[in-house]
Amino acid sequence: MASSNSLFLICLVFFYFIHLSCTETETRNTTSESCSISLSYVPLSLNSSSASSQGDPHPSSLVSSPKGHGHRRSKGAAPSSPSIHYKSSFRYSMALIVSIPIGTPPQTVPMVLDTGSQLSWIQCQKKSPRKSPTTSFDPSLSSTFSNLPCNSRVCMPRNPDFTLPTSCENNLCHYSYFYADGTLADGNLVIDKLRLSPSQTTRPLVLGCTNSSGEAQGILGMNLGRLSFPSQAKIKKFSYCVPLRQGTPRVTPIGTFYLGKNPNSHTFKYVNLLSFPQIQSMPNFDPLAYTLPMTGIMIAGKKLSIPVSVFRPDAGGSGQTMIDSGTQYTFLVDEAYSKVKEKVVSVAGRRLKPGYVHGGSLDMCFDGNSIEIGRLIGDMVFQFENGVDILINKERVLDDVGGGVHCVGIGRSSLLGTSSNIIGNFHQQSRWVEFDLVGRKVGFGAANCSKPP
Repeated sequence: MASSNSLFLICLVFFYFIHLSCTETETRNTTSESCSISLSYVPLSLNSSSASSQGDPHPSSLVSSPKGHGHRRSKGAAPSSPSIHYKSSFRYSMALIVSIPIGTPPQTVPMVLDTGSQLSWIQCQKKSPRKSPTTSFDPSLSSTFSNLPCNSRVCMPRNPDFTLPTSCENNLCHYSYFYADGTLADGNLVIDKLRLSPSQTTRPLVLGCTNSSGEAQGILGMNLGRLSFPSQAKIKKFSYCVPLRQGTPRVTPIGTFYLGKNPNSHTFKYVNLLSFPQIQSMPNFDPLAYTLPMTGIMIAGKKLSIPVSVFRPDAGGSGQTMIDSGTQYTFLVDEAYSKVKEKVVSVAGRRLKPGYVHGGSLDMCFDGNSIEIGRLIGDMVFQFENGVDILINKERVLDDVGGGVHCVGIGRSSLLGTSSNIIGNFHQQSRWVEFDLVGRKVGFGAANCSKPP
């Protein structure tokens, strides 16, 4: 997920597993942030009486489940939608922050592009005419806004979903959950459209509407879950290019975001997503995450002696390796992290800042010249199947965390209370990352993301 601190970013790699089974008639167009799409949907009635008879605002034919997890079309499913081709931009600080127009007329709200989360949610707050415009969304100003009825199957699923607890309060569908850092996110499930332009509007989407998360931005959930933005909007692929974040004081760089086909994809190298049918017996496994087949780590041209099994989920799901745009840094389980730290200490240990831990999670931190220390450590490579590598040049191994301190952008997963390996956005800089939801693969391509593509 996303927020202004790295720990909260990590915590949104949260285990959402929403069970939907629905029927209905629906409107449909498509979604996102400022380019060109043209899809056609059938109108949807979202009032209470309709919900009572229909049972759900989203039919199963329009909300797909991840391949390998019960994916199938219902009888009489609508034909596939026209392809989405949409380009936008995002601000990159510790997160990828897109500006999304929501409602009718549209109100632009900042949302963190988060491949580790399912539910998209926004800050909802009634605007005061005496105050300057805020980044929150005022439901009273949108003619297409409605609350999700309590009798919707999203709100009251046949099988209780303990990862996103819902309850009926004053005929509103209320959700409430805690992230791993203890941050509370709660509010009501609502329905509204994302409006890209006067001629480009999504179907009505289920969103969270909160005024108590304490975060300035909302979340654009992009994982494999049925309530994620790609699943609800029928997006077949999406990609982003994370620019370098550099300089002190830092100027917020601008990256590029595509929904649909990326004209640069012919240069990408792809790795297939892993799937595990035995998920019911893996309590620490997130079935909705983008799980990559990582094979090893190299530092200064030498592969560390880490068994491949360390990067694969064990019987309980621990060891899963996922890529997450909503997590700032990369985190490794103990066996992998210890090998990385052992190597770093062997070449640059005398420069380590004793007892210093940044953000409660990064403890390979240094005072002094970061370029010189980076040269001592050397280039770092994350290796995956199909010969796919993520190269981190020695000049980019350390991150400037302020106060003249630079830290290796890798932390120990156990410090966060998680047992997964997470590839964060810090190690996605200067490359395209494409998520092919139909082909079940992720592509990487080196790029100068600071330049317009």
